[in-house]
Amino acid sequence: MPFAPSEQLVYEGEFSKLLLRGINIAELRFKAYRPAGPVAGAQAAGDGQTATQPLMLTTDVETKGWFHKLFGINFRYHVESQVEPNAFYVLRTNKVDEQGKRVRTSQAVFDQDAKRVEYTERDPNNAQQPPRVVTAALEGPTQDILSAIYFLRTQPLTPGQSFNIAVSDSGRVFQVPAFVAVERKPMKSVLGKVAVVRLDVELFGHGRPIEQGKGKMSIWVSSDERHVPIKARLSTDMGQLDITLKSIQRDAAQ
Repeated sequence: MPFAPSEQLVYEGEFSKLLLRGINIAELRFKAYRPAGPVAGAQAAGDGQTATQPLMLTTDVETKGWFHKLFGINFRYHVESQVEPNAFYVLRTNKVDEQGKRVRTSQAVFDQDAKRVEYTERDPNNAQQPPRVVTAALEGPTQDILSAIYFLRTQPLTPGQSFNIAVSDSGRVFQVPAFVAVERKPMKSVLGKVAVVRLDVELFGHGRPIEQGKGKMSIWVSSDERHVPIKARLSTDMGQLDITLKSIQRDAAQ
């Protein structure tokens, strides 16, 4: 995998609308790593191979001061995803979503044998409130929002290529189309001037993860074998959010 055995990426989110240009509102941290050794207590698989640890993915998103001034709340978002490293599909997702005083914790468990996902959401500030539980059918290997980003990086990303990604969020499953633009161009980055390819991901619309409103999402990734996301742009009626890579730490594969 292009991010094995471990990689840490730090991004800065800048918001623009009308007279506001490039206001720094958030920091995003991504980490991918695969623990060494076999799974504790695991038995040898039928092909004689011992089961190995899942790939671990995490992200932390925290707002900067301008976000509070623009939208009136502070925001923190933490996600941990466990991913089956060979066929690459998500096994479990844990989330903490803090928006001001509102806090929600959730867990999604993906059972490929039973072909279903069970999503459980809790309000830690109201222990008496029963959890919200949602289940949905799985038609095959599925990603969550975080693992989908890394899944894209494992693909060939041939210009002109298009494909659908099954993505589950909040207990629902969506088919998200992605398209690799034909154009390739150089882009300045913390890695220097690198050749990039653009991916257009259709997150908005009926039957998509974001059903309300209109928008467009594009991701520029390096065209080498690492497919490092250099920049992403989210354009909506509220404005434009540019997410730019600021630093990268990566351990070389053994």
